[in-house]
Amino acid sequence: MQKQKKPKQKSREFQAATIQRNYFSELVESIREELLVALEMLPDPVFRFQDLVAGLAVEDPKLRVLYQEIFQDLVVEGRVENEKEGLFRWLGGSVQRSGKPKPEAPFPAEVPGKAARKNGTLKADQFTGKVEHVNKGFAYVVVQGLERDIYVDTDDLRGAIDGDEVKVQLYGRRRNDHEQGRVVEILNDVHQQVVGVLSHGGRYAFVRPDNRRIYEPVDIPLNEINGAVNGDKVIVELTSRASRSRPALGKVTSVLGKAGDHNTEMHAILAEFGLPNEFPDEIITEAEAIPEQIDPSEIKGRKDFRKVLTVTIDPVDAKDFDDALSFKKLANGNTEVGVHIADVSHYVRPGTPIDAEAYQRGTSVYLVDRTVPMLPEKLSNNLCSLRPHEDRLAFSAVFEMNPQAEVVKEWFGRTVIHSDRRFAYEEAQEVLETGTGDYADELKTLNELAKSLNRERFREGAINFETTEVKFVLDETGRPVGLTKKVRKDAHKLIEEFMLLANKRVAEFVFRISKKKSEPNTMIYRIHEPPDQDKLNTFSVFVARLGYSLDVSNEEKLAKSMNGMLHKAEGKPEQNLLETLAVRTMAKARYSTEDIGHFGLAFQRYSHFTSPIRRYPDLMAHRLLQHYLDKGASVDAEELEKKCMHCSERERLATDAERASIKYKQVEYMSLQEEDKVYEGVISGVTEFGMFVEISETASEGLVRMNDLNDDYYEVDKENYRLVGERSGRIFTFGDPVKVRVKETNLSRRSMDLTLVDAFSVSRRRGKATAGKTGKGKIAKPKRDKGRSARRRR
Repeated sequence: MQKQKKPKQKSREFQAATIQRNYFSELVESIREELLVALEMLPDPVFRFQDLVAGLAVEDPKLRVLYQEIFQDLVVEGRVENEKEGLFRWLGGSVQRSGKPKPEAPFPAEVPGKAARKNGTLKADQFTGKVEHVNKGFAYVVVQGLERDIYVDTDDLRGAIDGDEVKVQLYGRRRNDHEQGRVVEILNDVHQQVVGVLSHGGRYAFVRPDNRRIYEPVDIPLNEINGAVNGDKVIVELTSRASRSRPALGKVTSVLGKAGDHNTEMHAILAEFGLPNEFPDEIITEAEAIPEQIDPSEIKGRKDFRKVLTVTIDPVDAKDFDDALSFKKLANGNTEVGVHIADVSHYVRPGTPIDAEAYQRGTSVYLVDRTVPMLPEKLSNNLCSLRPHEDRLAFSAVFEMNPQAEVVKEWFGRTVIHSDRRFAYEEAQEVLETGTGDYADELKTLNELAKSLNRERFREGAINFETTEVKFVLDETGRPVGLTKKVRKDAHKLIEEFMLLANKRVAEFVFRISKKKSEPNTMIYRIHEPPDQDKLNTFSVFVARLGYSLDVSNEEKLAKSMNGMLHKAEGKPEQNLLETLAVRTMAKARYSTEDIGHFGLAFQRYSHFTSPIRRYPDLMAHRLLQHYLDKGASVDAEELEKKCMHCSERERLATDAERASIKYKQVEYMSLQEEDKVYEGVISGVTEFGMFVEISETASEGLVRMNDLNDDYYEVDKENYRLVGERSGRIFTFGDPVKVRVKETNLSRRSMDLTLVDAFSVSRRRGKATAGKTGKGKIAKPKRDKGRSARRRR
């Protein structure tokens, strides 16, 4: 009997939900018709919305919100227009008594960023862009080509969430120096799935998303929880977006496991960023069918390097070896260095399911405990891995170099190689430092050439960006029991310089062999635009307050000055912060067919050629290079640019997922330490709700909330990046060393609250950095933000 009752219960819930949805739909149509009738009866076409609703005797606050939302729909449709601040004009239009509005012409999906006036697809005050929901109360819509983003209140997002592509209409007023607008249509709902923890209260259920930029929970009907129980981490498909009057609705599509479990959380991070966890069965089957033996006929068409000394140098725990170096001393005193890259293009052919899957992934993903590869293991860890003592197919860039590391001759093409030795970075470093061990002379020569290449890069204007990286030691359950900071030594830099050389010379070679110099061969480049001048100016003012100087007057001086500043900061508490901020000031590198060079590396042309096992753009570069070696015509740039954009976006998601996994383990690690342990840190940011502190030992960041600064009233001095005590004049400013304890950790949000233990009573003043002082030597109070005090009472 019990089994017969359950379907009835679900049926009642479904019927109730259906009745509720139908009722809401009818209510909306009824209100719409009521508004239109009221507008037709207005004695004056210019009116205030408050007067219109007052005439309808709408007293319920929630119902008034619904009236306002439907009224804004009429504004969007063009039946009502903004006359000026607070006033609207009724433009007329017949009322359909059926309750259904007149059909509107649909907008095409491919709308431009800037609005075309009247005769275009958008009205003059409409734009399309991407939502950045930076705060619970508001978001920005980033529109390509607009100098400033459009400000949108959360209530005006129309259910759009962070990352969605939307159409936005301007209100005709400004907020925080930004045009204010309202979302009128979601064009591309990026996040149809969210990941979070299910709360099940018996009569209700909801999921609070892990994504920090999705602020409100998603309601889940009880018949849509898919067997999940309270506290489960789940994937939810959104079935209805939120509005002013109701939350978003969704259904559980997958139960990942208990929140807090290591594997559950890593799977959740992948799902949060829309990244795959496993390969489809048909992809595995296709990969397993590829023969392991190299066909002798294939070797005949390649240059044979099997008798040339060849080594790989990789991390000690690496499973795939996608690059190798060969070494040959020539009779003329020069050195032949071969940069050999796994020939993935031989095994992964265009149009195959494996190729389609690799393109969709775009890149391998590296979380703290695992790699989610771009290619199945049969390829990534076997056939395309340049393992020692095995013949392997490669695509190579071979350089004859003189003792000054100048390339006097080069060759590009397909090869067969045989690695003689696999070095871990630590092993190669020991050989370089002691001068003894396997191939000591050869490694010494390669290292000297690499150092010469490095010096030349920096003479040309390269910038030395090196941010602190941490690596966790995990136990068998995945708990972090220790961590180390990665240190880059000569062995790492040796490999890096030769990979950079190959990437650079491949790009230059493809350009050089173009049939028409006026129309060079289309190539996939890794580009890096010069930084925005306004951001540079802001950054230079900021570092000056910390006692550093930065010349941003031109690109040549910037590189030298930036390197000098970063060198000066080495070993100081603010080193990692300055390095991180310097990277953020720069534009992000991306893939493109545009031949504009790489600013950070100071290369006129630069491609990605050296990692086709883990980066799809490198696989495309291999195919393009072979196409042009075979005298092929330049390929279609438009189609290739679309692929570049896709790969750039996949790379961004993979990077975000990696950072999220590191952040999770940092917070988990801190939660397992002694409760009252004191940590040294550096203030990494100040806001109206507190100050962020980066803990030096773990490179993890936490928040000291205003409510926990109970010795004074503090105000935010945004211009000088600091908090100022109203009575004491005590200052907390960016870069100051402080001591903190962990107050609370929140693994689901990957966040940490700290309490202050000790700090300098005033900020350090280095050199001529006197900002914040008055002419009489007193500390200047920050300007109070009109309309909203930044003061917090302790």
